[in-house]
Amino acid sequence: MSSNRLIKLPVYRKALELQAMSQAIALCVSRRQDLPALYASESLRDQVAGSLLTDSLLIPEQIALAMNTRSLAIREHSLHFIHIMTRNLASYCKGLEMDGVREKEYLDLLRQELRLFRLSFRNWRKSLGY
Repeated sequence: MSSNRLIKLPVYRKALELQAMSQAIALCVSRRQDLPALYASESLRDQVAGSLLTDSLLIPEQIALAMNTRSLAIREHSLHFIHIMTRNLASYCKGLEMDGVREKEYLDLLRQELRLFRLSFRNWRKSLGY
């Protein structure tokens, strides 16, 4: 599937929005301001923020992989992987909240974006016959 057609896919656009919001929140709640330092930090908050960022980056990649493969096994694996990553993102929000992040309204916005992504993902998955 060409990148033009992929960008027109609602679930892919939602994944990119989720990725952008996750990146903004990860940098906002972290004590580090650059990504390499975020990943190398020993702070639990920084590690959770790094995981939030990493998992949100993987979702659009997996959507593209699922759309560009003819293999049912790879497609099923990608769909399952996306499901796990969305569960992880919700857990990271909870973890950041429990760690005392003051910007709870940002976490609530991310949760809302995650709900919208999940609806789009569910519709897309059904269109693929799953």
